[in-house]
Amino acid sequence: MQKVAIVSVGHYLPKRRVTNQDLEKLVDTSDEWITTRTGIKERRIAVRGEKTSDMAFAAGKEALISAGVKPENIELIVVATTTPDSNFPSVACLVQKAIGAEKAAAFDVSAACSGFLYALTTAKQFIASGMYKNALVIGADKFTNIIDWNDRNTCVLFGDGAGAVFIRSTRSSAGILSDYLHAQGKFSKMMEVVSEERDPLDQENNTMRRPFAVMRGKELFKIAVNSMSDAVKIAAKKAGVRLPDIKCVVPHQANDRIISAVAKKLGLSKDRFFINIERYGNMSAASIAVAFYEAVESGRIKKGDIVALVTFGAGLVTAANIVRW
Repeated sequence: MQKVAIVSVGHYLPKRRVTNQDLEKLVDTSDEWITTRTGIKERRIAVRGEKTSDMAFAAGKEALISAGVKPENIELIVVATTTPDSNFPSVACLVQKAIGAEKAAAFDVSAACSGFLYALTTAKQFIASGMYKNALVIGADKFTNIIDWNDRNTCVLFGDGAGAVFIRSTRSSAGILSDYLHAQGKFSKMMEVVSEERDPLDQENNTMRRPFAVMRGKELFKIAVNSMSDAVKIAAKKAGVRLPDIKCVVPHQANDRIISAVAKKLGLSKDRFFINIERYGNMSAASIAVAFYEAVESGRIKKGDIVALVTFGAGLVTAANIVRW
């Protein structure tokens, strides 16, 4: 089995910033209420016409430029998203076209907020098996497109964006040391996207309400904390790494209180966790990808560091990877 390393990172964030004060004008909420319960101060929201594929392309392009890779040499593109431009074609195929990677296989992975790590692990297996030599992995979501902006419990939490990594086989000591994927479908109703049903032969009712996300935040909290902490422990054990050896944990940016609880449960200082939720909120599949990008670019993650990536999402699904940078 080939060893696989993350070679480069990329990201894209919409230019439009929406602060907590902006949301105070839309729903019955306040900056204090949002900040104390979530840690979020602002988020990025895509403008009309700015699609998930546009953000994915921009993030992927930056990762390729950083890696010094030409589009014609890409062998696989995997995009994690639950908010594609449309049901089909896949966002990955649209990225392939935009980038000009005509030789690459391309497909999407749907695992909500855990999508990026699911996509990373999936792409890694293709390379480890020898089927492909490299892959572009992207997490991108325009989650604000499926938010009910009259629901103060959900509209304050999410933002839009994209993050990417380029991975390939390696002989160096750096690389993805272990993977862990898990699902708990019994909790599928904790967070879901609902929409009205319509008989396809009904010619009188031509309108449908836009699908929107609903969640049971209080119930999710404990499950998220237990799932993420367990995932780190399992992935670390598989990698032969002790928890104190982990220099940086890049968690899913869903809620600052969840991150604090995970740190406590793992017995690690919160200083070891990279957190950017205050600026972006929860960007679903893009969250951990963008956080990883910023941790690398800011020097928070240094060469040789052991890094834990961990996330949870609707499904419910959990994922973790241990990486030597």
